[in-house]
Amino acid sequence: MAYELYYWDGIQGRGEFVRLALEEAGADYIDVVRDQRRGTGAMVEIMESDSKPHIPFAPPFLKDGDLIIPHVANILFYLGPKLGLAPEDEGLRHVANGLQLTITDFVAEAHDTHHPIDLSLYYEDQKPEAKARSAAFIRDRIPKFLGYFERVLQQNPKGSNHMVGGALTYVDLSLFQVIAGLRYAFPKAMAKREAEYPGLVALHDAVAQRPNIARYLASPRRLAFNEQGIFRHYPELDSAE
Repeated sequence: MAYELYYWDGIQGRGEFVRLALEEAGADYIDVVRDQRRGTGAMVEIMESDSKPHIPFAPPFLKDGDLIIPHVANILFYLGPKLGLAPEDEGLRHVANGLQLTITDFVAEAHDTHHPIDLSLYYEDQKPEAKARSAAFIRDRIPKFLGYFERVLQQNPKGSNHMVGGALTYVDLSLFQVIAGLRYAFPKAMAKREAEYPGLVALHDAVAQRPNIARYLASPRRLAFNEQGIFRHYPELDSAE
C-alpha cells in the first residue's frame, strides 16, 4: 500500500522535507493534494472530521494505512527506519530526531522573516518589521544554526560525510533542503557566509548528486521555490552586510 502525503499544492513548504525522504528511498507514495481526483478537499476532510480519531492540526501529515502521523520530524522519525534513512542504533535514532527538531526550529525562524507579526497578514502589511527581523536572522540566527550543524557534522565519530552515523539519513536530506532554501531566500547573505560552513555545502552537493534525488530535482514533481512558501526571496530583505 502506498504512503499518502498530505500537504498544500503549489509550494514545497514543510512537505518537501518528507517528500525528499520518500523520493530518495524510491518509496511508493501519493501526493494526495496534487492528485486531481482528490485535491485539497481530501486533506481538509481529514483535518475537519468530527469522527476520525487523532486528527492532525495542520499539514504535512502522512497516512500509512489507518495510521495518521503529523509533523515533519515525527513523520521522519516514523519513516526513517522503514526507508533505510535512519541509524540502526536506537540511541542514534533519537540523536537524528533531535537534529531534525532543531531543523524545525530553524525553518520556523526562516518563515518568520517575512511574517514576523501576524500570519494572517500579507507580507506587504508588515514590511518594516520583516526587514528588521530578516536583518537579525541574517546577522545572528543563520550563523547560530549553521555553525551548530557544521560542528555536529565535523564531530561525527563516523566521519564528516553525514550528520549522524556513517550512512545517509533523513537529516542529511533535510539539511540539503535548508541550504537550498536559504540560497534562494538570501542569496547575498549566503554567498558571503557559505565558506564558513564547508561541510554543510559539501553535504548539500553530495545529496543533490544522489541518483534518486537528482532525478527528482529534474522532474516536475520538484516545484520551484516561490513567494508563497517558507523560503521566500524578497530582495529588500537580503543583505551581505
